[in-house]
Amino acid sequence: MALSDYVNMFGQWLIARYGERVHKVSVDADFTCPNRDGSKGIGGCTFCNNSSFSPNSRRQSVPVAEQIAAGQEVIGRRTRAKKFLAYFQAYTNTYAELEYLKGLYDEALHQPGVIGLSVGTRPDCVPEDVLDLLADYQAQGKEVWLELGLQSAFDSSLERVNRGHGFAEYRETLHAARARGLPVCTHLILGLPGETAWHSRVTLERVLEEGVDGLKLHPLHVVKGTALANEWRRGEYRPWGFEQYIETAADLIEMTPPEVVYHRVTGTASKKILLAPEWCNWKWRVLNAIEHELARRGTGQGQDGPKQTAGAERA
Repeated sequence: MALSDYVNMFGQWLIARYGERVHKVSVDADFTCPNRDGSKGIGGCTFCNNSSFSPNSRRQSVPVAEQIAAGQEVIGRRTRAKKFLAYFQAYTNTYAELEYLKGLYDEALHQPGVIGLSVGTRPDCVPEDVLDLLADYQAQGKEVWLELGLQSAFDSSLERVNRGHGFAEYRETLHAARARGLPVCTHLILGLPGETAWHSRVTLERVLEEGVDGLKLHPLHVVKGTALANEWRRGEYRPWGFEQYIETAADLIEMTPPEVVYHRVTGTASKKILLAPEWCNWKWRVLNAIEHELARRGTGQGQDGPKQTAGAERA
């Protein structure tokens, strides 16, 4: 058995759709964020050191085509994949003028083997003309995903980590994208300061109520160079334990309708920057543990009703 026997995973979904492996190639187009450049705030989210989310770290000034070719070579040697999605990952990848964005996206789509785009961004940075552009690529037969970093449905939690937007902005952008037929993958972080498993279940319920096509789950990890690292050093933040994350991730998977695609169920950080918790460097151990937990329960995605969330908060 494998995790994909219990969860509708994106890799297997792509194989079913295209008849062969399709892999993401990460692209760093040197974007910034309105929560860093002063438009909405400075300093960014308290947990954000983007190299913890981008395996290639920051590759400023390297042309998109060059990045894609290098990524394809590495992935191709490992998996023999011939089809790829250009994944605009680092920071806010819709935070620029339309023509500039079109130039970047066009360059990516013109590379051999690239069949589509996955664009990561904030829900408060996706204007109508950008949605129209992405929908136009989709109308041309490209595979296009809009990835929205929500993290939590609790505005108080988003404010605490200096996120700079709330659930209302997410809801507005989500509906505008899906009205154009664009699939949306929503990112959720488990273990934000002050949040318990109860908060994660309520967040997922709210996301599912609004409608969503894909999900990503990430554990909150403490990395160097962040405000969260200072909170952790002062004892003001305590990361979730391994077992708590596994149990909560399994809960959320059970709650999720089977047609929703899981693009990821964990996230890792490099040992060079990871401060805590140590298990956030154990990708395969986490994946295997989620699989084993679902097997132990005899469930899988969409095979259990939502956990009780009404009434008093639950741990």
